[in-house]
Amino acid sequence: MSGLFITFEGGEGAGKTTQARLLAERLAAEGRRVVSVHEPGGTPLGEYIRGWVKSQSAPLTPEAELLLFAAARAELVQRVIRPALAEGAVVIADRYADSTTVYQGCARGLPADRVQAANDAATDGVSPDLTFLLDAPPDAGMRRVRIQTSFDEAGQVEPIPRAEESGKRRFEELGLAFHRKVREGYLALAQANPNRWVALDATQPLEVVQAQVWERAAAGGSA
Repeated sequence: MSGLFITFEGGEGAGKTTQARLLAERLAAEGRRVVSVHEPGGTPLGEYIRGWVKSQSAPLTPEAELLLFAAARAELVQRVIRPALAEGAVVIADRYADSTTVYQGCARGLPADRVQAANDAATDGVSPDLTFLLDAPPDAGMRRVRIQTSFDEAGQVEPIPRAEESGKRRFEELGLAFHRKVREGYLALAQANPNRWVALDATQPLEVVQAQVWERAAAGGSA
């Protein structure tokens, strides 16, 4: 059985991590071998870069972000993603190269050819078979970021303020204008490549989005 590479993209608070986890659990229950990764991370270098970037209180230049994330991605591709695909696994990534195209290119304003060159070097030809764009208006996504829910002892959902971590929410703390550019960038990518991208309304109930993800992923997995 050939490998399948699925990525989840979208702005902050769109539910990428949750939907990626739910899909991984469903595929594993169906008997597929699943390898889940997130960016930056998934390797010792990636986790180091992730922790270092989050620990900085001063903003990084877009050029530095581009190269740091590319280095983390290159290691992830060669150490984890490519070998897993070669063994027939389903690889599910919470963000991949499209994030760099959108965040450092569309939103940060780096030249498209420079961003593409960094992505090409990092991915080394490993491209997703299927990408889910979880789309939501930036203000809705940022509300999700600021508030997380949990269940109290009576089983009721109650809002709990998300823990503040100084310097650890670099992109989340940027203004709505930035996040609008992010959304516009993602929508443009999805429109330009409808064979790979599936755009879903992330403001729908979680279980509705989950069902839509599964319907498309199951079709892709049987191709």
